[in-house]
Amino acid sequence: MTLDRDQVLQAARAWAGQDPDDETRTEIELLLKDAEAGNEIALDELHERFDTRLEFGTAGLRGRIEAGSARMNRVLVSQAAAGLAAYLIERAAPGQTASVVIGYDGRKNSRVFATDTAEIMAGAGVRAILLPRLLPTPVLAFAVRHLDASAGVMVTASHNPPADNGYKVYLGDEDRGSQIVSPADADIAAHILRVAETGNVLELPRSTSYDTAPEEVVDAYVAATAGPVRSFDSPLRVVYTAMHGVGWETFSRVIDAAGYPPVEPVVEQRDPDAAFPTVSFPNPEEPGALDLAFQAARDAHADLVIANDPDADRFSVAIPDTSAPAGFRQLTGNEVGWLLGWHAAQQAERDGVDGVLACSIVSSPALGEVAKAHGLRFAETLTGFKWVSRVPGLIFGYEEALGYLVNPGVVRDKDGISAALAFLDLASEAHTAGTDVAGLLEQFASTFGVYASGQLSIRVTDLSIIGRIMAALRDQPPAELGGVKVEQIDDLSDGFEQLPPTDALRFHLADGSRVMARPSGTEPKLKFYLDARSEQSEPEAAAHRIEALRADLQRIADEVIAR
Repeated sequence: MTLDRDQVLQAARAWAGQDPDDETRTEIELLLKDAEAGNEIALDELHERFDTRLEFGTAGLRGRIEAGSARMNRVLVSQAAAGLAAYLIERAAPGQTASVVIGYDGRKNSRVFATDTAEIMAGAGVRAILLPRLLPTPVLAFAVRHLDASAGVMVTASHNPPADNGYKVYLGDEDRGSQIVSPADADIAAHILRVAETGNVLELPRSTSYDTAPEEVVDAYVAATAGPVRSFDSPLRVVYTAMHGVGWETFSRVIDAAGYPPVEPVVEQRDPDAAFPTVSFPNPEEPGALDLAFQAARDAHADLVIANDPDADRFSVAIPDTSAPAGFRQLTGNEVGWLLGWHAAQQAERDGVDGVLACSIVSSPALGEVAKAHGLRFAETLTGFKWVSRVPGLIFGYEEALGYLVNPGVVRDKDGISAALAFLDLASEAHTAGTDVAGLLEQFASTFGVYASGQLSIRVTDLSIIGRIMAALRDQPPAELGGVKVEQIDDLSDGFEQLPPTDALRFHLADGSRVMARPSGTEPKLKFYLDARSEQSEPEAAAHRIEALRADLQRIADEVIAR
């Protein structure tokens, strides 16, 4: 909705009148002053801040820290906390007190947003438990179950740009500490909107009588995460980066509890720093993000580079490769998923355990072949760990965006710390057997075939471009992609087989290749996911197919944008 001049000025005045934060309130007051004096640039900025509202969905809230209803700030967080409190109270069984455990990372305002949430929850009559200090997201997901809470809130923007923050919601009870899914997101959003439309956040009841969780919660996470891994003594040299996030302390405790020798941290990125001074984009997937880690690894003659993103729910690994410019090659999310899934399947077969390997629809189909070979079931889910974590009988789950769930009995969400430990375990086993991670990938290819995967991301400033490209793909679908005939197109917008509806298209090509197209749920991007498979006699064919597909999809996107 586009507000007229008077409406946007009125909305900004109302916001300034209830903003408890001096910084963001001053932002709005200065913009108001300039806009009222006839400054069109200031007026346009107010429209950008107030014509829309940051939407609460299954990913919670995430956006730039600034004033306004379309940004992340204390007003929006207070409304979210009050709305979530109303939802939890409504959902609670008769005679039961709703409860929530709240965690936060090292980003700007994370502690402030978490404390606002605790005080508003307590003021509403919800038992609020604040984690003792800044901690990784997996610890919060664990704490929801460990403390038997009705819900969890994690204040984090994960791997987003430094200026962002976010608000993720988990549900307890029968949801077992998983992230929210539909229709819970819509129900919570409706409660939040009622709060926003009917009250001033400065008038919300607040209480400082919330609890602070004991350190025992962190101790329990460390013990539960280290427990499934046998104590091992490995000669591998490992370099670790926390990417200026909160992973180092917890990760180092976990590997120590598992009996693993100390690893070498990238000192410049070891400690939490909301400015993220050494990376422009604190995401291990982004070019340049691991440059310091590669330098440290070269200096240490390391066998592995391990990276967590800033809230440590994602995990990435790089291995020595003399053909790579940095001397190390970062594995794709699918390659890590194949190896961890194969490792889990072998363990399940040894232990006589039945269960399911699962991945998202945009991840490689190779995991299905692993499941078949080891007598396990296989499931595909919609994108996002809120879906992967809910698969019944899950043994291992992953999504290609560096998310892995290796210990579903402990955490029902992606966990970059337990995944890193599991990868250390399989790499150490490989070393004992006389090989390395590169050798494991070769063994995987000889066992299951050569798979290749890739991505193409179309980043935009105008979100309508994403809709235009998706509409073009639906209305005038390509007959060929990368020179190969498109044999089938699955439009998932109305649901498909057992999958709920989602805005995605799946193209099946005559040579067995596959392309998925979907808008990102957290960033202004349209993402294409590319998968190909070749026989063992043609090891380069799959990689060539990925490049041909990428080039053709970029051409299609460019043509739509140019119209």
